[in-house]
Amino acid sequence: MNVTPVSFLWRLTFLHFFVISVALWISGWAMYNTACFLAAGVGNLDELRQQQFNQTLLNYVWLFVMIAIVVASILYFYLSKRLLNPIRELMEATQLLKNGEYPDLIPVSRNDEIGQLVQQYNQLIAQLNRNEVDRKKLVSDISHEFRTPLSNLNGYLSALKSGDIQGDQELFVALYQESQRLTSMLHQFDQLKQWDYTTSNSYNHKEIQAVKPLLEQCVSMFRWTLKQAGIQLELQVETADVYVHTEGIQQVISNLLDNAIQYYKGKGPIRITGQKQNNGYYIGVSGPSEPIPDREKERIFQRFYRLESSRSRDTGGAGLGLAITKEIIDQHGGSIQVETTAIENTFWVWLPCQ
Repeated sequence: MNVTPVSFLWRLTFLHFFVISVALWISGWAMYNTACFLAAGVGNLDELRQQQFNQTLLNYVWLFVMIAIVVASILYFYLSKRLLNPIRELMEATQLLKNGEYPDLIPVSRNDEIGQLVQQYNQLIAQLNRNEVDRKKLVSDISHEFRTPLSNLNGYLSALKSGDIQGDQELFVALYQESQRLTSMLHQFDQLKQWDYTTSNSYNHKEIQAVKPLLEQCVSMFRWTLKQAGIQLELQVETADVYVHTEGIQQVISNLLDNAIQYYKGKGPIRITGQKQNNGYYIGVSGPSEPIPDREKERIFQRFYRLESSRSRDTGGAGLGLAITKEIIDQHGGSIQVETTAIENTFWVWLPCQ
């Protein structure tokens, strides 16, 4: 059975009314009998005057008891109502939340347990609001990302079907690349889903790894790409052991190295450095590139964010690589940041040493 705050308050008031009444009745009865006994023992009263005294005293006792019960009940009702107001507001807000609406935050005017409960509830509502904003943005971004390649594919296929254009090798390569980009984005979505939750099975499979061979293995996968692009690579890594998810860290280095190659601009090599400091290990990936403005250094790790509108999807990808990288590093209890000079950008990854 559902109990509203009002009915609960009345039931609680009647309960305390009963308890207070019993307590005052017992106290009044005890005081009355004590007073009568003392008056009979110390006073020289005849029987009639003694009876009058007893009756008058009894009337006053009953009067005081009734006044005390009424005053105590009213005071208790008022204080209890004030005490239960936040709970009533919580129930109303929870009902709105149950109906799919996001209620306003509840004002906090107390520092007791109920006040702390309201604060925790407000934090929950604020987090749900942020999640809803992120969800809507994610859906909008996904729709935006898929709309262009799907429109391109649909347009070309419709033209081929109607005979408006003739297929050739160049067109088929372009269509294949567009489909591959869609496949790549879907793969990145799967990676984000994998690393979004700390309870992921993949995240639990961590092990002690030597950093140097791990980085060397990542670099070896890009040797041919670097050679074709005419980019030199320098690897300067100190030996150390870290407790990591191997595939996750490989993906981090691959994303950062791929990012350095995509946005390579200028002269000089791409450098990968590694050094142990205090209780952590720093991995740096540096490369010549256009400087990243200070105001953008945090936003580049957001999903679907591209640094510039001029960096199209063809050159800049879907804007998920750095978001995946940050998610993996966060799951390891580490951090990632970017440092910029006039000619070079450096991404620093810090991992705790175990």
